[in-house]
Amino acid sequence: MELNKQKLQQMANAIRVLSAEAVEKANSGHPGMPLGMADVAAVLFGQYINLYPDAPRWFNRDRFVLSAGHGSMLLYSLFYLLGYPDINIDDIKNFRQLGAKTAGHPEYGNLGGIDMTTGPLGQGISSAVGMALAERKINAKFGDNLCNHYTYVICGDGCLMEGISEEAISLAGLWKLNKLIVFWDNNNITIDGTVDKSNATDQLARFKAVGWNTISINGHNYDEIAAAIEQAQKSDKPTLIACKTTIGYGAPHKEGTSKVHGAPLGAEELALLKENLGWTAESFTVPAEIMASWRAAGQRAAIQYQQWQKSAAQNSEFIKYINNELPENWAVELDELKIKTIKEQTKVATRKASQMCLENLVKYVPQIIGGSADLAASNLTFVDGMQTITAADYSGNNIMYGIREHAMGAIMNGLALHGGVIPYGGTFFVFSDYMRPSMRLAALMGLRVIYVLTHDSIGVGEDGPTHQPIEHLASYRAMPNINVFRPCDVVETAEAWQLAIANEHTPSILALSRQSVPTLRTNADENKTAKGAYIISAASGTPQATIIATGTEVSLAVAAQKQLRNLGIEVNVVSMPCQELFLKQATEYQQAVLGTAPRIAVEAGTTFGWERFVGANSTVLGIDSFGASGKGDEVYEHFGLTADKIAKAVQKFL
Repeated sequence: MELNKQKLQQMANAIRVLSAEAVEKANSGHPGMPLGMADVAAVLFGQYINLYPDAPRWFNRDRFVLSAGHGSMLLYSLFYLLGYPDINIDDIKNFRQLGAKTAGHPEYGNLGGIDMTTGPLGQGISSAVGMALAERKINAKFGDNLCNHYTYVICGDGCLMEGISEEAISLAGLWKLNKLIVFWDNNNITIDGTVDKSNATDQLARFKAVGWNTISINGHNYDEIAAAIEQAQKSDKPTLIACKTTIGYGAPHKEGTSKVHGAPLGAEELALLKENLGWTAESFTVPAEIMASWRAAGQRAAIQYQQWQKSAAQNSEFIKYINNELPENWAVELDELKIKTIKEQTKVATRKASQMCLENLVKYVPQIIGGSADLAASNLTFVDGMQTITAADYSGNNIMYGIREHAMGAIMNGLALHGGVIPYGGTFFVFSDYMRPSMRLAALMGLRVIYVLTHDSIGVGEDGPTHQPIEHLASYRAMPNINVFRPCDVVETAEAWQLAIANEHTPSILALSRQSVPTLRTNADENKTAKGAYIISAASGTPQATIIATGTEVSLAVAAQKQLRNLGIEVNVVSMPCQELFLKQATEYQQAVLGTAPRIAVEAGTTFGWERFVGANSTVLGIDSFGASGKGDEVYEHFGLTADKIAKAVQKFL
């Protein structure tokens, strides 16, 4: 493509000045990266990337992830210059102010052009792998006319140092995601100084080793930038473009130093920057000629968008698919499973119950893509009829992540963000710690991501305390906008799956048991898990106490209820599979379920957090230490979590 270098220089300088001015006005921010990567951004957005500001969520647009999210003003400047309708110059002036769309780091949902929330380093590049995989998956099903686009990323040294990036790029290389193109801002600067003081990795060799195409360029040379993009677009592998840049480019006293990374330039240095760039316009003003060049770039893909609209309109299956519309009768077999389970009194582990649900779900919900971090045989995430995605065939619906929980969490976010995919992924509950940053971002962005987390308690047994999650339930319940389900039997497991699939804006955890549990539910006329808690076994007459339990402990509570009844003590047993949903119910419902009698909570985890449900006149049976190695039932006995101990605790309390 022939380049007008003078025009590109002006366009790049518009990014630089707007970014520096916004950071200066806010007296907060990171001007160094926008100044250094403005030339790359001008070429990419000015001449190559396919976006359409008038339809910012156009499904077949190229995706762009600013993995180095601290440089957010680069993105906001681009959106304003390209003509996105939901951002104006006042938004630029309000950078980093309370309530502004232009937050300190890009926040998904604030502006139509933001493809994901970034800032935690390594998350962006890793989630982009999921986006690129989703593109190939949907392309395999519907073809080039409907899904055929690139995923571009700008990342920095911090993203490449974070361990999650290694996991993700190795999978991208394995899958040959050739439409994934990463620009590395190779400026040799981090917050604390020069990169060579903390890292000597040959990044090009590293990426080559895991199956990437690599290109090294001068990030301020327009010919080299354009040639690298064109070469990358033709590659049969994902591509890393190492852009040698100067951080803070144009700021005479601060460029090339860590001083320009995370602090405003200062009025004097900002004036010198403008002088160096030959910029004479008033503050927050872009000359008409430069603005016209940018607005023309914003309309470059208009015809392509209109053609795609016509093609998409002729394929109703595709439209439903990319909008994640669920088939009309997608949950019919789950309802039948619940009825059958009650009739046959099925006794299985809830991880097995989850697999039974998946056998019915995968057949009816085409957008589902599952996977596991090398634990499918334990998590039971793979069911008959699933096919594993490979570089030779992207049409499958199972992902073998290997032992890469970090990457699995981020890649699932990318799959969900892309659209047309409902991802679930499995590992042991205790190893969800590796995924926690990605899970937090999923909750923050409001994504439908489902975590199948098995071996949920001390019932893990002989693997011992390293594998026994004690604090995890409490820690995830403390996280906003994530539903933590701990079902007690097949029926509750099926209900949890129905809720997780149907909830478009909240990630879900299914904490599932290794040990078998009996079927406790006696009917499945309504989804009782949807209310978070309910009386699963009522007292005969006026209850003298209420036992609240979750998961495998519900069956222990019901057994204790029978023992107490023989002693003339009547209690209600409440199953509380999802605290988050229960807390959303009306106060009257909560009071009716919990009752006014003394309350005893039972859970094979930390007692932390249960005080909100049991109150002052109460007791909690749990584990406020790490677990122990031994047979699961013996470990339960060791920690006093048995029907006998629950019954005795109730007697003592009364």
